[in-house]
Amino acid sequence: MIVSALLARLGRSVLGAMAATGRLGQFASGAVSHLLRPPFYFREFLHSALQIGWLSLPVVGLTAVFTGAALALQIYAGSARFSAESVVPNIVAIGMTRELGPVLGGLMVAARVASSIAAEIGTMKVTEQIDALVTLSTHPMKYLTVPRVLAATLTMPLLVAVGDTIGIMGGWMVGVHRLDFNSATYIKTTWDFLQFWDVGSGLVKGAVFGFIVAVMGCYYGMNSGRGAQGVGRATKSAVVAASVLILAANYLLTEAFFKA
Repeated sequence: MIVSALLARLGRSVLGAMAATGRLGQFASGAVSHLLRPPFYFREFLHSALQIGWLSLPVVGLTAVFTGAALALQIYAGSARFSAESVVPNIVAIGMTRELGPVLGGLMVAARVASSIAAEIGTMKVTEQIDALVTLSTHPMKYLTVPRVLAATLTMPLLVAVGDTIGIMGGWMVGVHRLDFNSATYIKTTWDFLQFWDVGSGLVKGAVFGFIVAVMGCYYGMNSGRGAQGVGRATKSAVVAASVLILAANYLLTEAFFKA
């Protein structure tokens, strides 16, 4: 009897997870399909690009500079055991461009943007503003979701590029002023070592992460419960889901880009 109850509960949980995954997939595919059909709200897109891209620069930049600096110290401490200190510029550059730049940038943007989008749209739902849009013959998906998804997908690679640059500069500052590297040699080594796909793969990851962040924020905002408690749960769920999906997508993309 107890085993049957446990199996039934497990089955309900699995079915619920599968149903939620299906609803999320349907929502994401709907957002993509609406990208290709008019009308397009250009003003909403510009506002979203400003909120998601420009206003995320400080947190992405600060995260990147301290990550690059700490990475340089850690690599130097580890490589000193094998008398291989000269690899510091190389590994800082490849670590920032391939992994740490896009992943940490994506997580910071998820914390800032997914929560903001979910709270904003959730509040609109609670106050029946979304119903008012429908009454005015304005599709909520096209007016609320599409501009944010497109803005996040296009601006996130730019944030990753800026974060990569600042992170490498953070490693350079530590390498030159703390670890006694020659500045010109450090920069030349970094420039000669990096290849196009090291940077390009990070930019592709940034676009995917931006899409994930915006879709999670919009999905949980649209499906927010009533009242302040429902909006709070939607905000929390959006950040958690976006963060987990970013880490999962990062593994899958890394496996696809750099398969051994």
